[in-house]
Amino acid sequence: MRTATILYKTEPAGILSQLNNGSFHFQYLETWIEDKKKPAISLTMPKSKKEFKSPHLFPVFFHLLPEGANKQAVCKFKKIDPSDHFGILLHTAQFDTIGAITIEQID
Repeated sequence: MRTATILYKTEPAGILSQLNNGSFHFQYLETWIEDKKKPAISLTMPKSKKEFKSPHLFPVFFHLLPEGANKQAVCKFKKIDPSDHFGILLHTAQFDTIGAITIEQID
């Protein structure tokens, strides 16, 4: 299992996990849910105590991935399989992403 903290404007909002079977789970942190001023990170994932589950990487995170030549360069340099979307995400979405979401790997 691999896990990462999802940050929204540098503040921890939730935990994204990829299970050994390849499926994905996302759950908001309790502190994020309780703060009425904090937004949902995606319209498709409203603030809730429920755990969101998907057989594929959630679209909100998938759209943070590089494409084309940038993806090929990252995969070659970091030795990541091009189909390992979570692995690519962990190496590319730490600092400079489009939008407010960044990702920090949990060891």
